[in-house]
Amino acid sequence: MENQPKLNSSKEVIAFLAERFPQCFSAEGEARPLKIGIFQDLVARVEGEMSLSKTQLRSALRLYTSSWRYLYGIKVGATRVDLDGNPCGELDEQHVEHARKQLEEAKARVQTQRAEQQAKKREAAIANGETVTDKPRRDRKPRPAPRRPETTERKPRAEKPAAPQVPREEKRTPVTDISALQVGQAIKVKAGNNAMDATVLEITKDGVRVQLTSGMAMIVRAEHLQF
Repeated sequence: MENQPKLNSSKEVIAFLAERFPQCFSAEGEARPLKIGIFQDLVARVEGEMSLSKTQLRSALRLYTSSWRYLYGIKVGATRVDLDGNPCGELDEQHVEHARKQLEEAKARVQTQRAEQQAKKREAAIANGETVTDKPRRDRKPRPAPRRPETTERKPRAEKPAAPQVPREEKRTPVTDISALQVGQAIKVKAGNNAMDATVLEITKDGVRVQLTSGMAMIVRAEHLQF
């Protein structure tokens, strides 16, 4: 017995009871209502185990039955259980009402403690010359990353058609003396901004009769001819 490990806190005792009597105690989650007089059953069942004393068992039971998760389990229709999980009768309304008041008082105490802590922090901040605001500080939400456009296959850029190269206009000499022309000579006939190829057919007093490459023959005056 002397070599058994010793449980030092009520939480350790509760953990031991949950392992020793899993159908009755639980270490987490909602707890089941306990049989009235279960303390005496515990003393009889675990006396000498883990060097537990009655004082330790009583303190652990007080902590267990005053926890929020145990008080939540005290509700209408719930059934009490013994150490082995056997039902031991339903809860009375007065017990349910008492548990509800205990839970409300416990919540009120927590809210009061939080308010006192906030007041102390506020006083400390004022004493340090910090700016204090009654509005709760809101955490800034990170800006969403810019949405990247969906990757799509790029269509090949249509190549622009090359601009047609304008042939340089050849410098030509206007005909000033039709007597210098000869039959069969190649010559240019000026028509607006263009010059058409032609061949001299005949030289007359009214002008020069030429034939275009299209086969058409016409008489052209000297000012419309070019070498």
